Amino acid sequence: MRIGLYQAPSPAGDIPAGLAALDAALGKAAGAGVDLLVMPELFLPGYGATTATPPPGWAETMKTVADLARTHAVALAIGLPEYGETAVWNAAFVFDETGAEIARYRKVQLFGDREHALFTPGDRLVTFDWRGRRFGLLICYDVEFPEHVRALATAGAEVILVPTANMMPFVNVNQIMVPSRAAENAVTIVYANCCGTEGALDYVGLSLICGPEGYPLASKGRDAGLLIAELPEPGWREHDIPHSTQAADLRKVGVS
Repeated sequence: MRIGLYQAPSPAGDIPAGLAALDAALGKAAGAGVDLLVMPELFLPGYGATTATPPPGWAETMKTVADLARTHAVALAIGLPEYGETAVWNAAFVFDETGAEIARYRKVQLFGDREHALFTPGDRLVTFDWRGRRFGLLICYDVEFPEHVRALATAGAEVILVPTANMMPFVNVNQIMVPSRAAENAVTIVYANCCGTEGALDYVGLSLICGPEGYPLASKGRDAGLLIAELPEPGWREHDIPHSTQAADLRKVGVS
């Protein structure tokens, strides 16, 4: 299976421009034979442009996103706000290649005062099955918590999709934490970040697809563009994920 991510500047509230960018990204992915494409966190209307009320025509925007996945016949994981009657969530939606929604996840670990003021945190992790593989979903700050990646891996996820909007100076997340989470749990992590600036926000870029041994299968610098990797074959792991009981046994023989 060929998986891709698209590192892109935030549309900063310009939804037509964001939809045009998404259309172009899906077109490039389709041309490269990508089966599933991952876009950044809150890509529409933009991380810094998301508000507590839906932008005008939001229902039609959501329909257009699904239609674009169908038009290009590429499955899509994308960060979008989810608006309820009394709450808004920082969410990730997954549409299959027919445009049908097959998964939705609400960010559990909100970051900073603005996110806590704006969003309601999610209360559960999410996995979904597609084309014979199990995937997990996290959003940005979530992946920095080892317990979330471990929980998804224990639930059978082989690939974890992470829309993100990581900003300077937190390059340690891209360069250290994401590879560590992948290697610790023998999973592939697809970490799709923004690039460029949005107001005072300076996005790190440095998106990567990190293989289950902790090495990047593909990585970006700070420029926009498509990143592609072939996923490892299903069930490549020979052993189960290490459990805490094994760690306790190691401590008995003096390893700390």
